[in-house]
Amino acid sequence: MSAAVQHRRTRLARTLAAAATGAAVLTLPLIGSTSASAATTASATTAGYTNNLDGWIRESLAIMAEKGIPGTYDGIYRNVMRESSGNPNAINLWDSNAAAGIPSKGLLQVIDPTFAAYHVAGTAFDPYDPVANITAACNYAAQRYGSIDNVFGAY
Repeated sequence: MSAAVQHRRTRLARTLAAAATGAAVLTLPLIGSTSASAATTASATTAGYTNNLDGWIRESLAIMAEKGIPGTYDGIYRNVMRESSGNPNAINLWDSNAAAGIPSKGLLQVIDPTFAAYHVAGTAFDPYDPVANITAACNYAAQRYGSIDNVFGAY
């Protein structure tokens, strides 16, 4: 399976998992599937982590460790809860960034130019992808503040 197809499947599974948090979800067959079971949310990402906030943070931490980016589970979790309440599809449409046409997006509310500048190779190039968003935001925080652990407010 090509990397692009694998990314789309992972993105779809993550989107379905995010949609399922806190709300009932109607499961329908995916286009081209042979049964309704094909539409059920994957219980793990392609890297083997659970497909929820805990898994996304843990997968990001593993990538960060490989790339030498500092940060802890608690520091990431604290900032995610403040920025998006754990919603990977969160978007801020009211602050100065939004007024300038570059709204903050995703779990750690990263604007597109920051995401592009601090994107970490090996993650999706999509600010709404939970692992890519966390990892890029932590890379930015490491460069600017030493670590995401040192961030206690908007950054």
